[in-house]
Amino acid sequence: MKSNANSLPAGQAAMGGDSLGLAPEGRDAPRSADHLRQEARLERFAEDRLALWCEGAGRAALRPGAEGAGVACRALFSGISRGTERLVFEGRVPEAEWARMRAPFQEGDFPHPVKYGYAMVAEVAEGPMAGQAVFALHPHQRGFRLPEAALVPVPEGVPPARAVLAANMETALNVIWDSGAGPGDRIAVVGAGVVGALVGYLAARLPGAEVVLLDRLPGRAALADRLGCGFALPGAAAGGCDVVIHTSASAAGLETAIGLAGPEAAVVEASWYGAGTVPVALGGAFHSRRLRLIGSQVGQVPPARAPRWTYRRRLEKALELLRDGALEALISGETPFAEMGTAYGPVLTDPETLCHRIRY
Repeated sequence: MKSNANSLPAGQAAMGGDSLGLAPEGRDAPRSADHLRQEARLERFAEDRLALWCEGAGRAALRPGAEGAGVACRALFSGISRGTERLVFEGRVPEAEWARMRAPFQEGDFPHPVKYGYAMVAEVAEGPMAGQAVFALHPHQRGFRLPEAALVPVPEGVPPARAVLAANMETALNVIWDSGAGPGDRIAVVGAGVVGALVGYLAARLPGAEVVLLDRLPGRAALADRLGCGFALPGAAAGGCDVVIHTSASAAGLETAIGLAGPEAAVVEASWYGAGTVPVALGGAFHSRRLRLIGSQVGQVPPARAPRWTYRRRLEKALELLRDGALEALISGETPFAEMGTAYGPVLTDPETLCHRIRY
């Protein structure tokens, strides 16, 4: 956040007061159990506002971040979105995209230093929602304030630790909408990272759909099976698909996706390449098969749904879709927040990383 002008001083946050919704009791007046619990949450919140920063290309550090304005929250877990966060970490966000790729509560400006991230699960520390686990599109930071409208309650049946997948599930839901995939379709998803795996998971729940995940890592076969999908290595899958979705952010993956599409089929490009350029295989049978190449990006709700679906409704639905315990397979590791200054780079560069969870 760029400003913390509306934030309370740490001493005031610890002592309470009318501005925090606490009863205007005298210093020596007896306090209710709820009052004491709320004060304890605020004291924990005031301990520090340490955040994970990308300091320069390939360099990360833990240092204080802005408090923000609104309701006090204390982090429980956050998720690393490996594809996008690696581009940010390595300074590969193209200058022309700096404004569009800014995270909702990012601090600092591209290329560096920036406090980045958008998969935060926190506990509300004050007010009517005190004690509630919420999801927010906030960077990796121990304590912060956000407007209440930016806090989405984690629904019953979804463990807070799994809710870090919400932003990726929201992207996957948007991809499915963009693809037009329907019951009975033959669907291929090229790239079994977190977003690709979640797209496959949703597609496999379309009645009668035949879904295969493709990845160059043979170990992803077990993940595909857990999520209800078939699996194939690139070059080993059957073609003639009704819908092909590409999420690998590689030229080879895109060429594979185009090759799998049947006549008049849709190929959905859901990857983000950052500042890179990628050759596209538009020769051969691309035109004779009359393929449609569709770009999908979560920043916009697809036009057919936009009149009814707000961003909040979409995010709430994404959280509801995380009740299935099979999705735990997408958490590839967990690290304490205190170690992230040194652990962040290795997590991002490890090709085995799916969703890496930070524990606060």
